[in-house]
Amino acid sequence: MSQTSPSARPSRRADAQRNIERILDAGLRLYGSAPGVSMSDVAKEAGVGRVTLYAHFPSRADLARAVVERAIDDAVESVAGLDLSGLPADEAMAALLRRQWQTLDRHRALRGNVRSDVDAEWLRERHDPAMGRLEYLLSQGIEEGVFRADLPREWLSAAMYHLIHAAADELAAGRLDEDAAVDVLAETLLSVLRPSTR
Repeated sequence: MSQTSPSARPSRRADAQRNIERILDAGLRLYGSAPGVSMSDVAKEAGVGRVTLYAHFPSRADLARAVVERAIDDAVESVAGLDLSGLPADEAMAALLRRQWQTLDRHRALRGNVRSDVDAEWLRERHDPAMGRLEYLLSQGIEEGVFRADLPREWLSAAMYHLIHAAADELAAGRLDEDAAVDVLAETLLSVLRPSTR
């Protein structure tokens, strides 16, 4: 019986990785444009067979989760080199939102289009890496006195998460002006976080 040579194994792994990348790229494009994407649609868009697709992603839920993770990784990477040192927390948060919005805008319809395929709690938890820097600035701002300390930090963090995604949803639905969206989001978010004047 013939055995696969060791030199063939890295090539197969490289081929498999290329297929995964093509599938995820195709998934991002399709889930970013419409809900109810079929596995056949993704296979066709990626230029791979259904057998190959199912070998890597056995179900729609597996594929949808992987696509979401790819989009979140993009958002984290987009701000990895952003230097916010020396800025007050409110200015730093506005700058971070504006930079991260470029990636969020690119994937703005994704969250709504995968809702039927992924668990809402998983979706919220999977955003932790993307929210991490915002939450750090929230804590910094509370310590600096530029953000309110009269409400639980966890509640303020949840408010940030939902406001960011509400802006993306409104933009995707055409109810928020594309050019003004990030400014509207930043001002709304900061107004929620500022100390109460009462």
